[in-house]
Amino acid sequence: MFKKLFGRKKEQPFVTVVSGLPRSGTSMMMKMLEAGGIDPIQDGIRTPDSDNPKGYYEYERVKQLDKGDTAWVADAQGKSVKVISALLRYLPADYEYRILFMRRDLDEILASQAKMLDNRQKESGVSDDELKSLYRKHLQQVYGWVNQQPNVTLLDVNYNDLLSNVMGQLPQIVQFLGSTLDTEAMANVVDPNLYRNRAT
Repeated sequence: MFKKLFGRKKEQPFVTVVSGLPRSGTSMMMKMLEAGGIDPIQDGIRTPDSDNPKGYYEYERVKQLDKGDTAWVADAQGKSVKVISALLRYLPADYEYRILFMRRDLDEILASQAKMLDNRQKESGVSDDELKSLYRKHLQQVYGWVNQQPNVTLLDVNYNDLLSNVMGQLPQIVQFLGSTLDTEAMANVVDPNLYRNRAT
C-alpha cells in the first residue's frame, strides 16, 4: 500500500523522477532503478567519491530547470532522472511524472550532511534546529504542490525501511511504476555498509 499517493496516474509515457532532501538516498534509488531495467538520465560529470562511492547519478541540466532549460525532459520519458525537491515545481506540465520521494530520518540527514561538509572542510552556518524547521516547511510545500498537479503522482519511499527490508519495500515501488522490474537486481544494489549515519 502506498504511504502517500497524490494526483492521478495515467497509462501513458511518463518520466520517473527520484527526489528528496539532500542525503536521503536518491542516488541509491537511481542505481536501483537502473539495475531494475530503467535507464537513467545522467552525464557522469559529478564522479563518485567517499560520500557517494557508487555514484551520484546527476544530470547537470536539471539544475537549470528554474532557468527554463526543459527541452531535455521529452527524452526522459520512459527513463529516470534525479531532481532535487526544490526544483520539482519547474518541471514542465506537458509530461506525466511519477515521483519516488525518498524520506529519511531528519537527524540522519543532518548527520550525513555534516559529514559531507566536514569532508569538504566547509561549514553550514545554520543550526540543526533551523535546518529541521526549514526542511519540514519545505516538505509541506512540496506535497502541497504535488497535490495540485494533475500530471504528477508521488510515492514516499522510506530510506530506513528500504535498508532494513528491501524486498518488503520493492513491491510498492514496482506497482507504483507499473513496470516489470528485476527486483532481485534492485535489492542487490542496497548496501547496508553504506548506512553510516544512523539515528541514535
